[in-house]
This record gives sequence, C-alpha cells and structure tokens, in this order.
Amino acid sequence: MAISVTQLKNDCLSVVRQVEATGQAIAITRRGKVVARIAPPATAVKHVTLKPWEELRKLGGHLSAAADESVVRDEDFEALR
Repeated sequence: MAISVTQLKNDCLSVVRQVEATGQAIAITRRGKVVARIAPPATAVKHVTLKPWEELRKLGGHLSAAADESVVRDEDFEALR
C-alpha cells in the first residue's frame, strides 16, 4: 500500500495503527515517487497466529486428513513402535 506525504500528515495515527495491526509496510510517496516506508520492526510478533495446517494451506499445501485425524494407518503406526 502507498500513501502520499500529505495523507500521512493528516492520518499519521491511523496509518501507524494500521501497520501495527496488519504487520504490512506502507510506502510514503511524494509526487508519485516512494520516498520512505513505514514498517513494523523485524522483531515484532504477529497478532494473528495461524494454526500449522492454516499456514500450510496459505502456502499452497494440501492436507491429507482433517486436523484431528491421522494420516498413518493403525497397522503402520503399530509397526513403527
């Protein structure tokens, strides 16, 4: 997302809150050219924590079973003991 310097001047607090809430950087432009960027610190912890299977889906992965199911058959599981 990009906003102009003038818009940043008028809406600074809401812009900072948006970066804090979403974790996404915002480019600041002057006359259409990016002159600065507001971004969360590298050590910031995301407010939204996805479950492992949600992360997998987000990355384009495929789940072989539901979250509460096992993909290993009982026979195979016993053989691994």
